[in-house]
Amino acid sequence: MCRSPLRYERHPSFRVNTEKNLWIDYAEGCGGSIIDLYMRLERCTFPEAIRCLGQMIFGHTTSDYPRTKSYRHSPERTDGGRKLIGISDDLPPHLQDYLTKERRIDLGRARSFLRCVRYEVRGRTYEVIGFPNASGGYELRGARLFKGTLAPKDITPIFPDGRQPVCLFEGFMDFLSFLSMKEKVGSHCLVMNSVANVGRCIRYLRERHITALRAFLDNDDAGRRTLSMFIEAGFQVEDMAVHYQGCKDLNEFHASRVRRLQEQQGQALITTQPSHTIKQKRK
Repeated sequence: MCRSPLRYERHPSFRVNTEKNLWIDYAEGCGGSIIDLYMRLERCTFPEAIRCLGQMIFGHTTSDYPRTKSYRHSPERTDGGRKLIGISDDLPPHLQDYLTKERRIDLGRARSFLRCVRYEVRGRTYEVIGFPNASGGYELRGARLFKGTLAPKDITPIFPDGRQPVCLFEGFMDFLSFLSMKEKVGSHCLVMNSVANVGRCIRYLRERHITALRAFLDNDDAGRRTLSMFIEAGFQVEDMAVHYQGCKDLNEFHASRVRRLQEQQGQALITTQPSHTIKQKRK
């Protein structure tokens, strides 16, 4: 325990966990990794913090978010019942197939945002898709409807130098769908990674004086409640879910749209192929 570096105080309210390399400020009810702390102290963006910390620790800069070694997990780390084996940049074929064939994600655009997380449970090894967050944790997705988190849980800001309104996504599959649908993304994007992270999102947006949002949230009660919370917090919110009514979320809308277009193209190809008449020779 020590006095918080984020403000003046007489009594210690700041705790550092040296085993997990995490901190928590009990007075504010917030915490995270060294990246979070650096962003708060220096009032900088996530990529700027990565570059500066990389230069201080490794003697060079890291410029390609989110590729960085500064917050990689130890291979021996355990998370709940999972024992982490390793994290790599290369997705195995079965995870690539899941993204491209089921989720209809453009892998060329999405690859730099994803990792392969390998872990062990009761002697069995698993490989899942990992999406990094701002505290060094990962959102996990598997090819068999598996959803999980490699703690700590946090939001993921992307393209923070982009223009307003900020594009807000509930999950990273929705962000990857948006990325696949657009030829170019010039907006600041923010992935919540859970509707439970509303408070963190609001703090992040207010610290950067952001006032306008485009919300790509789910078409369910949780999505509507989350939308109302941002409106009540004073943000100007454009509800983009009205454009994919009848679908659960943006990814379902995107995947069904791609399948429909592919079916139409296949039918058009069949009808335009020339017919061949087979003539039998008379004896």
